[in-house]
Amino acid sequence: MTACAAALELWGGVECTVNRVGDRFFDQLERAGHLARAGDLDRIAALGIRTLRYPVLWEHVAPESPDTLDWARSDERLSRLRELGVRPIVGLVHHGSGPRWTSLIDPTFPERLAAYAERVAERYPWVTDFTPVNEPLTTARFSGLYGHWFPHGQSTHVFARCLIHQCAGIVRAMRAIRRVTPAARLVHTDDLGRVHATPRLAYQAEFENERRWLSFDLVMGRVDRAHPLWPKLTGWGIGEDELDWFLERACPPDVIGINHYLTSDRYLDEDLARYPTWSHGGNGTDRYADVHAVIARVDVPVDTEAALRDAWARYGRTLAVTEAQLAGPREEQLRWLHEVWTAASRLRDEGVDVCAVTAWSLLGAYDWNQLVTVEAGFYENGAFDLRAPSPRPTALARLVSHLATGAPFDEPVVHAPGWWRRPDRTLPAIESARDESPPPEMRPILVCGASGTLARAIGRVAERRGIASRVIGRPDLDITDRASLERALERWQPWAVINAAGYVRVDDAEHERERCFRSNTRGAELLAQVCAAHGLRLMTYSSDLVFDGHKDAPYVESDRTAPLNVYGRSKALAERRVLKEHPGALVIRTAAFFGPWDDASFVARALDALGAGKRWSAASDLVVSPTYVLDLAHASLDLLIDRERGIWHLANDGALTWAELARRAAVLSGLPADAVDARSSVELAWPAARPNYAALGSERGLIMPSLDDALSRFVRDRDEA
Repeated sequence: MTACAAALELWGGVECTVNRVGDRFFDQLERAGHLARAGDLDRIAALGIRTLRYPVLWEHVAPESPDTLDWARSDERLSRLRELGVRPIVGLVHHGSGPRWTSLIDPTFPERLAAYAERVAERYPWVTDFTPVNEPLTTARFSGLYGHWFPHGQSTHVFARCLIHQCAGIVRAMRAIRRVTPAARLVHTDDLGRVHATPRLAYQAEFENERRWLSFDLVMGRVDRAHPLWPKLTGWGIGEDELDWFLERACPPDVIGINHYLTSDRYLDEDLARYPTWSHGGNGTDRYADVHAVIARVDVPVDTEAALRDAWARYGRTLAVTEAQLAGPREEQLRWLHEVWTAASRLRDEGVDVCAVTAWSLLGAYDWNQLVTVEAGFYENGAFDLRAPSPRPTALARLVSHLATGAPFDEPVVHAPGWWRRPDRTLPAIESARDESPPPEMRPILVCGASGTLARAIGRVAERRGIASRVIGRPDLDITDRASLERALERWQPWAVINAAGYVRVDDAEHERERCFRSNTRGAELLAQVCAAHGLRLMTYSSDLVFDGHKDAPYVESDRTAPLNVYGRSKALAERRVLKEHPGALVIRTAAFFGPWDDASFVARALDALGAGKRWSAASDLVVSPTYVLDLAHASLDLLIDRERGIWHLANDGALTWAELARRAAVLSGLPADAVDARSSVELAWPAARPNYAALGSERGLIMPSLDDALSRFVRDRDEA
């Protein structure tokens, strides 16, 4: 690992932070269920990964006492990795402050960590690679300077003390490990985000750009009296003898690990009015906003390559990207990992000793959007999505396998620029609009049903995500006409087709049966035949009305269909015929969708009536799972890119009656909920029978946000539309 291998390696990692907030420990592995799911290691190895950053965390093994150690889980997991032929890079502390009987400001922290490290080495003498402390500088900032994590310091003194103790712990730990395993190697990691600034704040950026090297410089014995930050460290309360200690015990890393994210690079700007209040801060001299450089609309590099070049120029030692992960839509995750890999490969070709890129957070991560200071339930998936009964491989798993083994990988969306490469770049919130379309030479998705709410929503969401799409209607494509289908495929050359067309008038279908079946069933069947013949992916939509409502729990994908009306029968038959003609097709059942641009949905019409001072009648005895069409479009596209197949239920997490839905939307909109009149379905006298209970659940994965969250966003988005 101290020189370039024959080829760039793809390593893996699992997000394993155990950070402390007050007296509470936030444990990523526990939340991910990995502690109780040993089979994850087999799933990871099956991707072709042969080196894995894997924890034997101090907080797990010795939570209550340095003398009481529980090795059972670590024994099991490391033994399995060895059987699988996967080399672990063992981490001991990951954004933590150690067990509750120590902390980052405990003077004995380094010695205690070293004692634990020696025990680990003795128990696993075959392990050769270690990261005693992950990202000590980042952890010191969050724990000692910003107050986010324990011990919640907010001063340069506490910051410096946290940093010194962690770095001393690394040096002592490696010395202890090498007494047992002389050839043990140090993989030392930290975030090397660069700070950019306006001319006025250039001095602050210069300081922070020097500070970002501190953990590396300390363990390498480079912080001497000529070091730019020697006066700062001593001014922050670090004794000269403590700094001399590092000079006498230099511990150069065998691999310099760079954890670099799109949000690592920062931008400082004194014009506070341009930025949200959460970014406002200062240094005691100037007040300024501190934002992600990627959204600051300034011309700065937005990639990992700059950090790698900086590290190589400074140290000239073997490098690795030890964390590469992005939260966001599936195609952006693919684009980011692919871009990092390409950058590392390019640098190797130039002679830079980059040995590996690490696909981090293979099992995903929780609440990093709030720096793991709360349990809000925000989950970002990795190569596996844990929102399924068992970890579900995503398209990212296919890319990881490709990079690890050279297996074929063909995903059109990868070849478009990521949002960070597009001119109107902003953080990829679901709601944020973008003006830039993908390059015209990209093969598009063909979306059928241009006159419908769902097709238009898919088109808008695809554009925002940089996915080429063509939303077409009946003048350009008649899905019931094979010749029309063939002409459209020849013209547009899509890589996938989404069928959002069809007959949607549930009550009219009772006396327009032939028309309904022709559009919903025959059209979908014919589309499946043609897509299968051309080797194209197909996604089509079905309905909760394929069920009879006799169940007293949410319907899942394997439940028997028994529709009560013509529309439901047309959809149930379409499902069967589509999957017969195209077994690889994805059929999504959904229900009662509403969107910010759709004035015809139940929710929109209810709010319009209430806003006009009118009363609104709604059924109080029919339970449904309302679906925000933007969430539906996003989740659908993710599943399409993942190459999922078969039937999948997608609805926002929640079930209620139509009357309850109207009232909840009214409250969120500031309208009188008591103007909603609850009526029985008999009173409403609809021609088509409806199931009394049609809530949708899933046995394949609950990947949609909650209904309350969706309604809140809908009200906001509708006001802005």
